[in-house]
Amino acid sequence: MAGKQPVVSIVMGSESDLAVMQPCADLLARLGVAHEIRIMSAHRTPELVAEYASGAAERGLQVIIAGAGAAAALPGVVAAHTQLPVIGVPIDATALRGVDALYAIVQMPSGIPVATVGIDGASNAAVLAARILALQDTELAGRLDAMTQERAAKVIESDSKVRREAQ
Repeated sequence: MAGKQPVVSIVMGSESDLAVMQPCADLLARLGVAHEIRIMSAHRTPELVAEYASGAAERGLQVIIAGAGAAAALPGVVAAHTQLPVIGVPIDATALRGVDALYAIVQMPSGIPVATVGIDGASNAAVLAARILALQDTELAGRLDAMTQERAAKVIESDSKVRREAQ
């Protein structure tokens, strides 16, 4: 969303995570939600993560989506440094197929919540972020509703097609 102040940040631990996180950015763009994408590591650049997260609200961000694999510390570290909602996306990056990342993200201590979507569920993270923003944005709520109706229409169309072919 060039030119618009980002309200959602998509952060990830390494460039290799971009393939999983790109659908998140694509869906936010489709919904007209201004966003930014950043790469920072909870382990390799912890000071950068702390500085970024602690200043996020001042920069106009309203939701942070953090994708991470393996030990998946990034979403939790971000959440520890901001009062903004943080959505974690566990990434399948190890032999454990993302289960390690899922457990790391959902097992946050009391008072440091991270909403978590399924493994490689970046699209759902975008929808959740948009739903949070839509609480204060009726136009966005309308675009979300239209997207939901489009998806329902596709299911109904597929059902009709299958039923016709089965006859």
